Amino acid sequence: MTILRAYPSRDALDRPRSRAADVLVFVGAAVLIWAVVRISTTIAVPFDETTAPATVSTDAHELPYYASRSLLRMFAALALSIVFTFGYATAAARLRRTRAVLLPALDILQSVPILGFLSITVSGFIALFPGSEVGLEAAAIFAIFTSQAWNMTFAFYHSLVSQPRELDEASRNLRLSRWQRFWRVDVPSGMIPLVWNGMMSFGGGWFFLVAAEAISVNNRQYALPGIGSYVATATADSQVGKVFTAIGAMIAMVVGVNFFFWRPLVAWTERFRVEDSEAAEAPRSIVLNLLRRSRIPGLLGRVFGPLVAPLDRAMSGFGLAEYPLHTSVSRRRAGDVVFAAVVLAAIAYGGYRVVDYIESTAGFGEVAHAFGLGLLTLLRVIVLLVIATAVWVPIGVWIGLNPKVSRSAQPIVQVLASFPANFLFPLFTAVLVWSGASLNWAGTILMALGAQWYILFNVIAGASAVPNDLREAAANLQLPRALWWRRLILPAIFPSYVTGAITAAGGAWNASIVAEMVQYGSTTLVAAGLGSYIKQATEVGDSPRILIGVLVMSSYVVGINRLFWRRLYALAERRYSP
Repeated sequence: MTILRAYPSRDALDRPRSRAADVLVFVGAAVLIWAVVRISTTIAVPFDETTAPATVSTDAHELPYYASRSLLRMFAALALSIVFTFGYATAAARLRRTRAVLLPALDILQSVPILGFLSITVSGFIALFPGSEVGLEAAAIFAIFTSQAWNMTFAFYHSLVSQPRELDEASRNLRLSRWQRFWRVDVPSGMIPLVWNGMMSFGGGWFFLVAAEAISVNNRQYALPGIGSYVATATADSQVGKVFTAIGAMIAMVVGVNFFFWRPLVAWTERFRVEDSEAAEAPRSIVLNLLRRSRIPGLLGRVFGPLVAPLDRAMSGFGLAEYPLHTSVSRRRAGDVVFAAVVLAAIAYGGYRVVDYIESTAGFGEVAHAFGLGLLTLLRVIVLLVIATAVWVPIGVWIGLNPKVSRSAQPIVQVLASFPANFLFPLFTAVLVWSGASLNWAGTILMALGAQWYILFNVIAGASAVPNDLREAAANLQLPRALWWRRLILPAIFPSYVTGAITAAGGAWNASIVAEMVQYGSTTLVAAGLGSYIKQATEVGDSPRILIGVLVMSSYVVGINRLFWRRLYALAERRYSP
């Protein structure tokens, strides 16, 4: 009797296994584990705060070791960012009352510059690990974490609150526990935006690597072995050749991380895409194909797979994923009143302490001065956005509408977005010193080097998503070029452009910390602005002015987001989203 199968078996869909793939995967995993263990053993070395070195060796032979230390910090910060993202975003999405506090707090946290966190945390981490360099290492990892976590948290939160209602109903009907719903519904549905925003956040971490490894706070300077501190030392010594060497090593690191980590991850996340049709140009990865041809991932799955059911049972104590659809109105109002009273009391007390501290130290005249400097930085941000929009929107549309160009250009754009532009600052500063040009206008260019790529990256994504039938209809109607831009392209890319512009503006504010005060050798160039104000206050340990600078920058960023960007984003969702 012949049995006809309507669908192929699972084994028929698997790629053919290869012993060569097994060998390559095993050797690669072994080398990776050995490198992580070897590097980790060099972290816990003795540390004396009074005699700690302020520079590192600029011997080129040390670069592989420095690069590996920096890479380990970046991935440690990424792991912390993922844990924070899962916990914070889930609490904000699932708990109605805490959402009212967590979302504004996240808005403020992403506006605080990295030096603001460093000035507070360095001494605490050093005291937490006395006599060991682990404390300084933890401070550097935390600083990189603050440049990665907020964007990822916002992305995962938006994926949770925009889940289809059918997924919520299925979770209830299947009586999934909160643990099961998180790993089987929430994480898979938010995986694609999480990975893409994680990739962009990882690039943001590269940008602040110099500030995280060559720490200058409270009239003290510390240097951790890393490629960021290598660049800082070479810049202070006016060693242009060493800076070029570090840039070459950095390019190799960025390309390697994209090839071995982000590109396989992006290709793998396509399995979580829910669409009626398959993408015409699905991402591909040699590394992912190699893993799929190896037996090792399957063996690991058979080893750890039996632990899933016991873990589910152990985590069932968190309860079922059933959120009340209807609650007592009086009970809800009473709870809201109590919660609001507690939050307002905490805010009032904190505000009183801040006002009292500023009044008794720097005075409110300093606050007005900081707001004036903030206007100069705001002007640079506006100029940056206008120029970046005029330059990169046409280029991004051209790349996004041409699949062949997009396939070759997107990896280049990803590398450019990930490359820390402040590694180029020493070369740019050397040109400014030689020419005698002012940093007051050149600071905008330095800020643009790190922020402009967000606009290009998002415009490419928006243009590539324009439906083919609309493009064909416009071609058949022979629309004039101006009408084609106004009626088809600009409305289609507007949501993506707004997302890129918001990210670029936030990146520009943070980049002002390192762009408005630059050094080359014994020459220091300073541009008037809020970024240089915060950096100078941080270096000398002026706590009142650090607090004022951080508060003023947070006020600018949050205020502009609320008054302008959020309204523009709402307009994009209301009128131009598909």
